[in-house]
Amino acid sequence: MNKIIIKSAFTFVFFCIFSCKAQQEFPLKTDYTQIPNNSYLKDINNELDTYVGNYTANFQDKKITLFIAKQNHMFFDRGKYKYYKDVLSVRYIIKNSLGITLQDTQNDTFQSNQIKNTIYSRWVESDDNKILLYYGGTNCRVGWGDIYLKKINSTKISWEYRPNDIILDSNKCPEGIDINIYLPETKDLIFTKQ
Repeated sequence: MNKIIIKSAFTFVFFCIFSCKAQQEFPLKTDYTQIPNNSYLKDINNELDTYVGNYTANFQDKKITLFIAKQNHMFFDRGKYKYYKDVLSVRYIIKNSLGITLQDTQNDTFQSNQIKNTIYSRWVESDDNKILLYYGGTNCRVGWGDIYLKKINSTKISWEYRPNDIILDSNKCPEGIDINIYLPETKDLIFTKQ
């Protein structure tokens, strides 16, 4: 009986040692299509950290506040490609000139499979202090596109938002849904760190 227990324990330990592989880590700028599934694109050089913080700007009688945080080890499932990645996640509040909130995502918890109102980093261009982010759009994916943030100095970033086109019909977007884009559709808008 003791021999069976010892053999079972040995088999279990042997199985654990040889079947468990450590997750492979790669630098953040690595192309996710060129790595094994379930690898980790890690911010080894802390390139994302300089953007973390709360920033404000005014644009067309609106006050925009960005809440930029770093999320480590976020899972992405791109069908054939599955991987983990450190990203910047951007939440925001947009208020009109009367202080009325037009859109507020500050308390939203984003997952990598969520699209609506999600803003997260895709790529860091360290040679010119620029980062590319993906915006999933608002209701019915209206406004989805790219956002570029460029680090000007320790307290200022420049914003550029490039929305993509989308064709809407009643099958994709029922009438009465708010499809306004509240994010500033502009280039070179300066946000100041608070």
